[in-house]
Amino acid sequence: MIQRKNENWFRMLFVWEGSVLHKVLPRLILLLVFSISIVYFKGKLFDFKIPLNPAPFTLFGIALALFLGFRNTASYDRFWEARKIWGALLNDSRSLARQALTISGYPRDSKETAIFINYLIAFTYALKHQLRHTDAMADLEQRLEPSLAGQLQLVKYKPVMLITEMGLWVQQAKETGKIDTILQAAFDNNLNKLSDIVGGCERIASTPIPYSYHVLLHRTVYIYCFLLPFGFVDSLGWMMPVVVTFIAYTFVALEAIADEIEEPFGTEPNDMALNAMCKMIENTLLEMAGKPIANEDSVKGYVLD
Repeated sequence: MIQRKNENWFRMLFVWEGSVLHKVLPRLILLLVFSISIVYFKGKLFDFKIPLNPAPFTLFGIALALFLGFRNTASYDRFWEARKIWGALLNDSRSLARQALTISGYPRDSKETAIFINYLIAFTYALKHQLRHTDAMADLEQRLEPSLAGQLQLVKYKPVMLITEMGLWVQQAKETGKIDTILQAAFDNNLNKLSDIVGGCERIASTPIPYSYHVLLHRTVYIYCFLLPFGFVDSLGWMMPVVVTFIAYTFVALEAIADEIEEPFGTEPNDMALNAMCKMIENTLLEMAGKPIANEDSVKGYVLD
């Protein structure tokens, strides 16, 4: 995800990184060339004059802008819901880590506490990889015992299995007398919240905006943009290609932005910064455990012995 400070108003006109201009530029160039040819042939297509009045385009453009606004709102709602879910993941991870460090009955620097903290860190990375359909084993092997990492290699829903492992850790603490039934229920409540987080992310990832809705908007935008030159060729003359291309940039770019943020867990510049969020959760849990913060070159998590 691109995060940058507010630029000077003039520099903002030329920002490239983080914008969708690089995606839509070939389409805009095609429309510009098409518009120039329409002016050159004075609104004719195959020797037939196409007289279109600009008034319908004005009215239809307002309706299309509203339609695009609803589309962008729906996409941003998905993005913002995903961001709230990952914010809840940060909070619930801190709560579980605090419980393991302060009320579990194990010493702060014990192997058992280290195992639970690494479960939480590994869970975060496993969820990221599941949502992005990437291989999580490199991250899991750095944070988990080899035996457990090997078991997870063939598992499809790795975050859920790690929640189960954390539940077994709590059960073992209960059986050994480290925690009582009330504390076990407190742990279980936060583990249920992790399950809700996984389910919320899966719901967003597996339920896109209906495809027919996307196709309708896509077709409408491009048909509108490629009919615009015929409506303004007589009134604008050689300025028409510039005006039409600018109008098309607004509509096409809005559609491209909506497509990009509709799937918030991807790797596009404007998708959620899951790598940074995982790193932040890892660092805050390590700090709570009194361990040095991992950097990019060190082995993440902390040793179990």
